[in-house]
Amino acid sequence: MELLLALPVLLPLGGAAVTLILRHHARVQMWLAILTLVAIFTVAIVLGYHVTQESVLVLRIGGWTPQIGITLVADRLTALMLLVSSFVTLAVLVYSSAQTVSENTERTPVAIYYPTYLALVAGVSMAFVAGDLFNLYVGFEVLLAASYVLLTLGGSASRVRAATTYVVVSLLSSVIFLAGIAAVYAAAGTVNMAELAVRLDGVQPGTRMILELMLLVAFGIKAALFPLSAWLPDSYPTAPAPVTAVFAGLLTKVGIYAILRLETLLFPASQISNLLLAAAALSLIIGILGAVAQTDLKRVLSFTLVSHMGYMLFGIGMVTQLGMAATIFYVAHHIVVQSTLFLAAGLIEHRGGTTNLIKLGGLQKLAPLVAILFFIPAMNLAGIPPFSGFIGKVGLIEAGIAYDRPAGWILIAASVITSLLTLYAIAKIWSRAFWQEPDQEIIDREVRMPAVMTGATAAMIAFSLLLTFLAGPIMNYAGEAAHSVLQRTPYVSAVLGDEAAEELIYKIDGEGHRVDSTGREVTG
Repeated sequence: MELLLALPVLLPLGGAAVTLILRHHARVQMWLAILTLVAIFTVAIVLGYHVTQESVLVLRIGGWTPQIGITLVADRLTALMLLVSSFVTLAVLVYSSAQTVSENTERTPVAIYYPTYLALVAGVSMAFVAGDLFNLYVGFEVLLAASYVLLTLGGSASRVRAATTYVVVSLLSSVIFLAGIAAVYAAAGTVNMAELAVRLDGVQPGTRMILELMLLVAFGIKAALFPLSAWLPDSYPTAPAPVTAVFAGLLTKVGIYAILRLETLLFPASQISNLLLAAAALSLIIGILGAVAQTDLKRVLSFTLVSHMGYMLFGIGMVTQLGMAATIFYVAHHIVVQSTLFLAAGLIEHRGGTTNLIKLGGLQKLAPLVAILFFIPAMNLAGIPPFSGFIGKVGLIEAGIAYDRPAGWILIAASVITSLLTLYAIAKIWSRAFWQEPDQEIIDREVRMPAVMTGATAAMIAFSLLLTFLAGPIMNYAGEAAHSVLQRTPYVSAVLGDEAAEELIYKIDGEGHRVDSTGREVTG
């Protein structure tokens, strides 16, 4: 069963190689890519089932020990991320199959779209299952290299300019990440995350803080957390709708996933938790104020993406089971809903010819189906009950109340304000794009809405509604995942064995006695 852990990485890599060979057969490429993602989604379902039975699955590549070999690990958190991400990438690929990837088809190397997309999926999966920091870095680099290509498809001046900023910022974060890995290895003698969970406890507090900050800055840039988020609103809106959708849904969440692992497995009870909470509050407020000020649909959604990363960091910064469970639920919700909104934005652009809210209008009558496909995920993003966005936010607020510290109450206030301003931003989009009088040019546009594009968007909405209808079981699952990541012992025990896991609970004092966290001797 452990061999399944390699498939979410190997399948898209193999698919990318084959589709590149078949670059002169676009339709065959498309179907092969879709079948590959269907297979990955199926594997994710099977992995999710077995993780609930066995808690943690571990694959040691080549049979090498974790200390010197590559280890792939999947727990409940990993399984949930793989399941949601594989569904989203599948739906987005189906959507893109009916849409011209670029407006400039004669100049666009369309043959590389499917191989590059599959390479991005492989990078995302690698980041989720990596059991050590270096292969987490490799996963990031694979998905970032693929994203550079996808972002510049079409070669227009705006896309190249936006991609330049994106590439520079991404390379900066990668350099910081690589330097952080080198520093961690110098301090602890390993990059395996299970081993680091044990060894970092013996590192000097000052050194630990420096290591944590280096990795946190690298992941914070990738997750677009304020004040490291200025690159995102300028980079995402220029890309084609399917590309922007998968970027918005997944790339920033891989950064959040890495931060979650960092703050639970490697640096529990961090001394900089208040810094995380401050970054969460600033991301919430600054991001949503930026969204309110925009007049372009994609830029509004990009700023809301920055803002809502603050909700996820809120739960991580509290380092409580309630907060962690709410964060895990909210990450799954946000991957689906934010991607759906960008797909809906693509439908609006397809019908109206623009995403400029000043120029749009009348789409409620001209394209009622598009209006419905935008309205449902928009209300979900704003946190209107009974949608999953409301459930996730209530979970975070409940965790903040239980946290019962000034930082928690400030975050609760920031969360409520952000939710109200998100609703205002959505209302502004609705009133301008759907209710205001349209220009004659939009009325005269005779555009057929492809059934595949609307169907893929509807499937994403159905999946988000499933998160609502199954909120109870999913929240329970998130609670179990949160308990596991905070406890750390199931992860370390699965990778290194029970003796290593005991070191997380018991320490040896200066006289050779086994003591617990209070310094009391433990016998037996």
